[in-house]
Amino acid sequence: MGLFDFFKKKKNQQNSTVESKHTDNVDDEAQQEFIADSTANAERIIEAFGEKYDDAFDYSVKSLESIDELLENLADFAEQMDEEMKSDLIAQAGSYIFEVARRNYGGKYFWYDKLNQPILVTGIPHFQISLVAFEKVKMRIENGQEDNIPFFFKGYEERVKQAKPGDNAMIV
Repeated sequence: MGLFDFFKKKKNQQNSTVESKHTDNVDDEAQQEFIADSTANAERIIEAFGEKYDDAFDYSVKSLESIDELLENLADFAEQMDEEMKSDLIAQAGSYIFEVARRNYGGKYFWYDKLNQPILVTGIPHFQISLVAFEKVKMRIENGQEDNIPFFFKGYEERVKQAKPGDNAMIV
């Protein structure tokens, strides 16, 4: 089962979205499954490309430079990929970005219906800074350097570090 399917399944089981703001009802067991599956998906990209990038994929913020370089290199072949392969690449790279964010700044996974993909929300219950990684990876592959991953992530970091109670922002 792909990561998209996993998150959809959990979304249907929990029937919660960020917009509903029912964060008190988030099932810890489901979050642990989200984390395990997201990490497993991120590990797939590390296994496939880690050695080529001198084992730079260590879930540090700096490692996003290597993910960005990898996406730049893979973008040249995007038109030759079928939709399943492209979707899998997006899920792997997106999961890696999510895990960098979660491991460095915390957060919980949710399903975001409007974009039909998972998001990571940091700061609950004090504030909500949401990260939409899959969409950004897709845009990076399609648009090139204008959707640079480290620049995107820096915007997320700044919002989290400067967040005040009640702040609500989505980084796409």
